[in-house]
Amino acid sequence: MLRPLAIVCSIFALATPAFATCGGQDLRHTLNAQQQQELETAVANTPYANGNHWTATKGEKKIVLIGTIHIGDPRLRGPVERLKPIVQSAGMLLLEANDEDEADLKKRLSSDPSMFMLQDQSLIDLMSNEDWQKLAKTAEEHDIPPFMAAKMQPWFLSLSLAVPPCMMSKLKQSAGGLDSQLNDIANEAQVPTQSLESTDTLFQIFKQEPMEEQIDFMMAGLMPRQSSEDALVTTFSAYYSENIAEGWHINRILTPDLVGMSSEEADVIFAELNVELLENRNKAWIPVILDAVSEYDAPIVAAFGAAHLMGENGVLNLLAQQGFTLERQEF
Repeated sequence: MLRPLAIVCSIFALATPAFATCGGQDLRHTLNAQQQQELETAVANTPYANGNHWTATKGEKKIVLIGTIHIGDPRLRGPVERLKPIVQSAGMLLLEANDEDEADLKKRLSSDPSMFMLQDQSLIDLMSNEDWQKLAKTAEEHDIPPFMAAKMQPWFLSLSLAVPPCMMSKLKQSAGGLDSQLNDIANEAQVPTQSLESTDTLFQIFKQEPMEEQIDFMMAGLMPRQSSEDALVTTFSAYYSENIAEGWHINRILTPDLVGMSSEEADVIFAELNVELLENRNKAWIPVILDAVSEYDAPIVAAFGAAHLMGENGVLNLLAQQGFTLERQEF
C-alpha cells in the first residue's frame, strides 16, 4: 500500500506553486467514458464529497472544520484571510499536530534516526542488484544520494520519491501550509492549540507493513517522471476546486495505469488505505473534538487534511451521527 499511500499523502498533505512549473496535466480531463462514469458514481456515493470549510452546530455549541494542505501556496492567501477572524475568536484550535508537537517530533527525528532509517542492514542487502540499480537511479533524480537511500526504511523512501524532482527545490523554499498559518494566527491571538493525535501515529501506520511488502510496493510504484507530475497536478487541482472525494477516487481509478497493478489490487489497497489512514484516525479524533467542545463556550476550530472530511466514516458524517447539523461555508 506504500505507493498509493505516498500519492494520497501528497494529495492532501502537500501543495506548492512549484507544481505549476512541473509540466503535468490534470488527468481528470483525460478519463475515458468508463472511468468518468466510475468516478461520477463513486463521488455521488460519498457523503460530504465536496467542500473544504464546514460548520457543525448542536444547540449552543459550534465546531468549524477546515480541510487543509501542509505546504504553502499563494492561493491560500484568500482562505487564510477569510479564516483568520474565525481562528482569532475560537476557544481552541485543533490540528493534526500543533507547532509544539511538530517541534518535538523534529527533535526526536534528529536524535533517533531509527525512526526512519534502517539499522544494521541496507536496501542493497535486501534487494536484487537489478532492482537496487533502478532504485538508485530514481533516488539520484530526486537529489537523494544512493548511499543515503540505501539506509532509509522503504516506507520513508517511498514517500520521499512521491514528490517529482521538479518540485524538490521549491518544497524546501515554500512557506507554511494552511494548518501552519492557522497555528500562527492562533498563537498571535493567544488561542490555545492542541494536537488531535500523537505525532507517532502516522509512523506506526507506515511501519506496520512487513519489510518485504514495503520493498515490493516501493518498487512497483516507481513511476515515470511525467506520470508523477500528472498525478500531483490532478490531485492539487481537485483540492483547490474543493472536490475532495473526486481527488481521492480519481487516484484509485488511475493507480493501475500509474503504478502498474490490476484494478482489483488497487481497489484492495485503497480500501485498506481508507481504513488505516483515514477512518481509524477520524474515529479516534471525534472524542478529542467533543472534549474540546465541552470545555469551551467559544467555537472550536479543527483543521486537518482535507480527505478526512469526506466519506461514511469521515469527520463530518461522524459528527452528524453525534447530532450535529453540518453546513458548508465559503473557503
